[in-house]
Amino acid sequence: MSLADKILQGDIRSAARLMRDIDDGMPSATEELKKLYPHTGRAYIIGITGPPGAGKSTLTDKVIEAYRHKGKTVAVVAIDPTSPFTGGAILGDRIRMNRHSSDDGVFIRSLGTRGHLGGLSNSTADIVNVFDAMGWEIIIVETVGVGQDEVEIVRTAHTSVVVSVPGLGDDIQAIKAGILEIGDVFAVNKADRPDADRTVRDLEVMIEMNHPPEGKWWPPVVKTIAARQDGIAELIDKIEAHHAHLVQSGELAHFEENKSATHFTELLKDALFRQVYSHLHADNRLAETIQAIARREVDPYSAVEQILQHSLKLDTE
Repeated sequence: MSLADKILQGDIRSAARLMRDIDDGMPSATEELKKLYPHTGRAYIIGITGPPGAGKSTLTDKVIEAYRHKGKTVAVVAIDPTSPFTGGAILGDRIRMNRHSSDDGVFIRSLGTRGHLGGLSNSTADIVNVFDAMGWEIIIVETVGVGQDEVEIVRTAHTSVVVSVPGLGDDIQAIKAGILEIGDVFAVNKADRPDADRTVRDLEVMIEMNHPPEGKWWPPVVKTIAARQDGIAELIDKIEAHHAHLVQSGELAHFEENKSATHFTELLKDALFRQVYSHLHADNRLAETIQAIARREVDPYSAVEQILQHSLKLDTE
């Protein structure tokens, strides 16, 4: 039996092995993903994002617990930053959720960013598809601590929960721009801190200024103290309300189209780059081209055009 066949039968070891192969960029993983893809599209994907120190991992831990009490199976993709110097990652998010390790209804997979920007790992979408094909009902993607423009989670998760926390200084600065636009639900965590009410008001003002069109989802703001499990039930209620809105409004189908377009485009870019790069290495043109650009014998724009023309010509011969 192939890995895909074993995964479809619920074999955890095979799933873990395929996820490792995906993260390592093994070509064999693609063939397994092709077999799994027709079985995807059933899971509900929740993204949890926000700045470092907001308590995302603790909140994720409590959300897992809440869904397990509802009888749902939960898979987690936890993204941790990778060192730009050593290439290593601590993968500390798994430590914070370790109490679920003996629960057969929970599967936690940690990933390093490996230099990929946007708050996710390059292999996140494929690993989510493995979980989905296996039949996990809820998939939680916890991003690395993100800034204003690291908002890839919105293209992966059906519901994006943006976690904020009082005491970050300029609260408006912390939540504006891209982060504000991607939030379907906002959680002000560590709400026992001073200025929690101010942070809630600031968020509500920003949402009001953004003013979602009539009939669109209006993002709610929930106060939570994840360490004490305060506010978690309300947070789950808002997540499920957003899910219901997506289904009833027809936006869920639109989301799936956009998600498919993004995934296809990323795969196409990666495949084209690998193909062109292999041609450059095969005929030793890469070093020659870089040296010519450095000597100003050719500009980089013309060099790219020439390489593309040469590569496409090779492919049609």
